[in-house]
Amino acid sequence: MRPRRLVLTAVAVAALAVTASACGPENSDPAPAASGPATTAAAPAPAAPAATTAPASAPASAPTAAPTTGKPSASAPAQAAGTCATKDVVLTAKAESQAGGYILITVKAKPGVTCTLAARRPVIAFGSGGIEAAKAEQAAAQPIKLSGSEAAYAGVMTKTTKDNQAIQFSDVIVGVNDPDPDPVSLPIGPTNVDKPIVTNWHSKPAEAVPVH
Repeated sequence: MRPRRLVLTAVAVAALAVTASACGPENSDPAPAASGPATTAAAPAPAAPAATTAPASAPASAPTAAPTTGKPSASAPAQAAGTCATKDVVLTAKAESQAGGYILITVKAKPGVTCTLAARRPVIAFGSGGIEAAKAEQAAAQPIKLSGSEAAYAGVMTKTTKDNQAIQFSDVIVGVNDPDPDPVSLPIGPTNVDKPIVTNWHSKPAEAVPVH
């Protein structure tokens, strides 16, 4: 009987050891999980918007020059090269008795100057009010070259009316061109003026007698 009792005791001890091994200690905790929050993959930063290049402002349009017509302005006629200006010449005025009386205007180039009188009549005016002489002839004027002693002539009839109405002046204003920036005032003595007229420039004094 003793041997059987020993065998049972040994079996019981072995069974207890197996049970203890399977259960483990009561206070044994499972291995703790790795501490720290789960790492979150960083979202890619949004791409910076491409810099917008401001459109270059359109260059200001260059001012468009007004087209030339080739025709001189009525108020400021173009002067061709070599055309006489009042500053280029010497002007004189002399009273004549022919044809009822008129003023003969003579023009010569200054020493060393050669120029051409434009095909027109001189500008003739009286007083600050600007009583201007009208044309005395319908024929077209001709250009006249002035140089040295060569001269040109124009005749001014200061009064063309028959009545006694007139204004008296002692000077006549003469300009070579129309308009003229440099007119000159020439003495003529006391002269009655009413609706005056003037001829074109002529190369001979006899051709410059005004007829009304």
